[in-house]
Amino acid sequence: MALFGMPGFTLDEVRARTYKPRDAWWTVFLVDPLAGRLVTVLANRTSVTPNQITWGAFALGLGSAACFLMPGWEWLVAGAVLYHLSFVLDCVDGKIARLKGTGTVMGGWLDYVFDRIRVLACALALTWGRFAATGEESYLLLGVLIVFLDMLRYVDALQVAKVRRQMRRRLSEAIEEAGGAPAGDVTAAGVTAGGGPEEAEPEPGEIPSVDAVDLQRNFRAHFAWYIRIRDWLRDHRVRAHLISGIEFQMAVFIVGPITGAIVPVTLGAAALLLVFEAAIMFKLWLSSRDLTRALARIRATAAPGSGETAVAHEELPVDPLPLRRA
Repeated sequence: MALFGMPGFTLDEVRARTYKPRDAWWTVFLVDPLAGRLVTVLANRTSVTPNQITWGAFALGLGSAACFLMPGWEWLVAGAVLYHLSFVLDCVDGKIARLKGTGTVMGGWLDYVFDRIRVLACALALTWGRFAATGEESYLLLGVLIVFLDMLRYVDALQVAKVRRQMRRRLSEAIEEAGGAPAGDVTAAGVTAGGGPEEAEPEPGEIPSVDAVDLQRNFRAHFAWYIRIRDWLRDHRVRAHLISGIEFQMAVFIVGPITGAIVPVTLGAAALLLVFEAAIMFKLWLSSRDLTRALARIRATAAPGSGETAVAHEELPVDPLPLRRA
């Protein structure tokens, strides 16, 4: 029975309205099946708010850290279980907010800050606890590595998103100056969030052409096999960035403690995280070259005969300095 006799949300509604189009594979396969059912129960039978759930997730995270401080494998397993439950609740709060339209700026800030505190507390507790139990100083260095990589991943994600927004903005402005789609309407001209003409194509004769707005042409030319893998992952709601901050955390705080192989699992996850981060940087660099050529073609279309000049004076990389000053 729904709360106060109101019609309840079904699991299908929860999935349709709260699941992200693409998410980390750990979330898709190991979190969403439980989180979706929890959301259905909580939304229909309680008046709990997203912020209350966020506090609950934070409390479980601190409980996980407390377990990691204790000696003995059974405490490591308990800490891993609590960490996973904490992450499940961390997903539930956002789903409740999207389902009921009760999300707030403060709630988003609280969720982000608690996430970072949870990772820091668990990293320090896990590595200090192992150091106290074994006397091996390598665990202390491992703690520094975990905190550094978690910080690097989230800072890098923000900067990559900023660069992509700047690229789309530059392209949009160039299109508008050339008499095509207005600034801010980049998607209408065939540029999607992924940087390629995958969802919309311009009308014949429209400025720019399809090729002019394809910011992944260079990447696809070098890695055509990747597109098939990416499409399969998208069909299953899994994003192509297979080892992100989420998978790294789960390897460190769940897989490592449960298997008792904290050091090798953490180092392996760290290496894979860096590989995928390097791949993102390489893909972004290729997109910057595509942007250079696209801008040159747009300017050549707007001013016939000036194409060679445009190409000669356009810098190949996207200038990062304006981003640092922003």
